[in-house]
Amino acid sequence: MHLARRDDVRDPLVKPRGEIVYELIGAPSALVTASGHSLAEISIRPGGSSAGHRHVHSEETYYILQGKGRLVIDGKAHRLRPGVACLIKPGEHHRLFNESDEELVLLAISSPPWVAEDSVFDEPERP
Repeated sequence: MHLARRDDVRDPLVKPRGEIVYELIGAPSALVTASGHSLAEISIRPGGSSAGHRHVHSEETYYILQGKGRLVIDGKAHRLRPGVACLIKPGEHHRLFNESDEELVLLAISSPPWVAEDSVFDEPERP
């Protein structure tokens, strides 16, 4: 068994729109390497968002732990709240917005494991 704790992530990926990604399990950059999937905890500050993007190979599942948000997939908006899970298939364009006064916290599971090269962004990531 291999354990990974968010508090042990030394260099979370801090993005300019208010998103912080804690890679726990997956690619070699994570705390624990896995070949079949990856797991990250993501937080987005109030009013923040992820950048619009799609994944070439991996499918991704979000599971909301805290806060409220709006996920736009291929132009269709979906409301998210704690206890909701959603599947994003390869090639589906998506962007997640925090629409609450508290931090939006979710788990992101990707298969195969997420790697930066699999993400194709609409535009350069900027605030």
